[in-house]
Amino acid sequence: MTSNTTAHVAVWEQLKGLRGEELTAWRMNPVENRATVKERNLDTLPLPFGWFMVAYSDELAVNEVKPLYYFGKDLVLWRGEDGQARVVDAYCKHLGAHMGYGGRVKGNSLECPFHAWEYNGEGAVVAVPYAKKVPPSAARPCEAQWRVVESNKQILVWYHPFNEAPKWEPESFDQVHDPEWTEYKKYEWIVYGPVQNMAENGVDAAHFKYIHGTDSFPDYDFEFDGHIRKANVEAKMPTPKGVVDGTIAYGTVGAGQSWTKFSGISETLMIAGITPIDQERTHIRFAFTQPKSEAEGPMANLATAMRREICKQLDQDKVVWDRQKYMPKPSICDGDGPILPFRKFFAQFYAEWGDDTKKITKLKIDKKAS
Repeated sequence: MTSNTTAHVAVWEQLKGLRGEELTAWRMNPVENRATVKERNLDTLPLPFGWFMVAYSDELAVNEVKPLYYFGKDLVLWRGEDGQARVVDAYCKHLGAHMGYGGRVKGNSLECPFHAWEYNGEGAVVAVPYAKKVPPSAARPCEAQWRVVESNKQILVWYHPFNEAPKWEPESFDQVHDPEWTEYKKYEWIVYGPVQNMAENGVDAAHFKYIHGTDSFPDYDFEFDGHIRKANVEAKMPTPKGVVDGTIAYGTVGAGQSWTKFSGISETLMIAGITPIDQERTHIRFAFTQPKSEAEGPMANLATAMRREICKQLDQDKVVWDRQKYMPKPSICDGDGPILPFRKFFAQFYAEWGDDTKKITKLKIDKKAS
């Protein structure tokens, strides 16, 4: 894809020469020469609560078991004979075996590989094959419940540090199941930074020029409403035919579910899963679907180039995010975009911070670049 962006951008040097399998590996590999969690102030941010993606639906077959590690916890995921996905804490209540390794599905239950104790989706032991009765402490459901739904061909779990019930439902998109739209094209990254830094990037208007090399600062409007944030960004986009006016409409539902609709070049819906692994690391997944008439027709090359351009921009952001320090009291100028209002909006997802009257749950901003 021929670039018609502004002058060369500094972070591009960090990505120079990365192609194909080498680029794919770079997106997931450990990052060296980074400061500690404490030095980067990452220990001051709790993990946000909400719905978070832990796998694609097609990655988990019936009777399959998978180990997971998210939210700083070892978990185990399985799909019972009824087709339902379930998640519980990974360690058996008996003698602590990790049930993600060697565990197997028995009906709709998970069988521990060590002594074949059987667990239901609430983490309660329902059978011990060599005992007359299940110990009462094991028969109780786990205090931490992992509520699971499947939406947009993704498996999502509800995380809340105090085990509170879900406060909203994930958003679904008809295009994902529309036969006139393509199956997902999938990409993923491990970023050494918190979810907040990535979410904050979306309201940082100035970075589009200095990180991504857009021709100018974009026009934008943002709206915060409860747990939902939406925006429209008008920007000059590079194409093989030159720079065109493009529109990026995006939204977030809570802290972990994100979607973006691109128009102006090739119609594209991108559904993102943004899941905290621990205080320092975040797992990002992009899933693209496009109208088959564009993705598989005469515009196929343009559709491919569109996906490549979006992923390239995430690569560019990752160069900064991997070593970025969280600044609790940043110096902000008048051209930065609504970064401070965004932080007050995002604070609602930190249960550990409690109720704070300074949090923002409703706000609308419309700005035209000068």
